Amino acid sequence: MSSARKAETPEARPGAAGVPPPGQPGPAAERREAPRLQVYLAHAGLASRRASEGIIAQGRVRINGKVVTTPGELVLSGDEVTVDGKPVLPEGRLRYLALHKPPLYLCSSSDPQGRSLALNLLPGGMAERLYNVGRLDYRSSGLIFFTNDGDFAARISHPGYGLEKEYLVEASGPIPDEFVRAFREGLTVEGIEYRAEEIERLGRRSLRIVLIEGKNREIRRVFSHFHLHPERLHRVRIGPVLLGSLPEGKSRPLEPEELKALG
Repeated sequence: MSSARKAETPEARPGAAGVPPPGQPGPAAERREAPRLQVYLAHAGLASRRASEGIIAQGRVRINGKVVTTPGELVLSGDEVTVDGKPVLPEGRLRYLALHKPPLYLCSSSDPQGRSLALNLLPGGMAERLYNVGRLDYRSSGLIFFTNDGDFAARISHPGYGLEKEYLVEASGPIPDEFVRAFREGLTVEGIEYRAEEIERLGRRSLRIVLIEGKNREIRRVFSHFHLHPERLHRVRIGPVLLGSLPEGKSRPLEPEELKALG
């Protein structure tokens, strides 16, 4: 044997402990590519990244049986992630649906009162776990999105994103000009400021209203401030996406150009 030939040590052989086979990433590369826990949960369709951080902080998430409360924890290949004891797997396909929600349907994943859920109006047979983007209250109707893309949901729901939402509203009685003026210029109700981006009178009892920030129950709170009640509150547009002729209770996938316009 030539003295120039170096002995091959086990540590240097591909496939030995700590040495990946050819073409496979090593531990360092795997960690670089591994998603952080909140990103993993968002990609699994559980919630947005921010909401996932809250779920993690509550101690509801385990990795390989161990409770994790730090959002930045890495999820490596082969790790088992559970939330509330249930396995969470990355979604294989991202879905984006527009639904025409009827009145008296709740935008929630469950309801202890047993009310009808808008989620149950979506087509059956989809393996992905979908949830609503933003909300339409129980009595309101119209356009709402459902997705399993947590980042998409968080982005277009954020007030700073500036996404317009257009509503047609019919009141229980005549709407005074003071209501239109105040909502257009801005008013404060119980310490919260409200202002319509656009407001147009369609009749004595009907309005077209465009909101951007969309605070919780904003239109209903302003109506109540003027001792009025919206008998019909119907959303017809979210940003570039129109409700159009989509039948009540039916849904459709968002078109590629709509997703592109939504950013």
